[in-house]
Amino acid sequence: ASGLAERAGLETTTVSKLLKPLAQAGLVEGFRGANGGYRLARPADQIGLIEVVEAMEGPLGMTECSLHAGHCTIEDHCGVRANWRRINDVVIDTLRGVTLAQMTAPPTASAPAAIATSPGTRRIDLRLADIPA
Repeated sequence: ASGLAERAGLETTTVSKLLKPLAQAGLVEGFRGANGGYRLARPADQIGLIEVVEAMEGPLGMTECSLHAGHCTIEDHCGVRANWRRINDVVIDTLRGVTLAQMTAPPTASAPAAIATSPGTRRIDLRLADIPA
């Protein structure tokens, strides 16, 4: 934790707090002893970014109705709920397709172009609902 804190420019207590939910999710393993600390539970290229986000924040939802039905009083006649769910699904798919190894790799000049043209990229056509004033 102290080594990570030093490299990230954070306090050791902050890093320790961040490591706990990651350990609970099985993404890192803590070990004790003179050379104790934390290590990834799996190789970084096998850990999807969605796993890290969900370990820290819980299930990802752009809106409450993206996660659970029945929590909104206008759900039955909402004109944007389906689009929010589609957006939520695309964000989750994107985070699932990015690994921890990719996030920690040095940036390359062509990275934005590679993301835009990757085979897994999906386009969402949105239709705005007519909402009476």
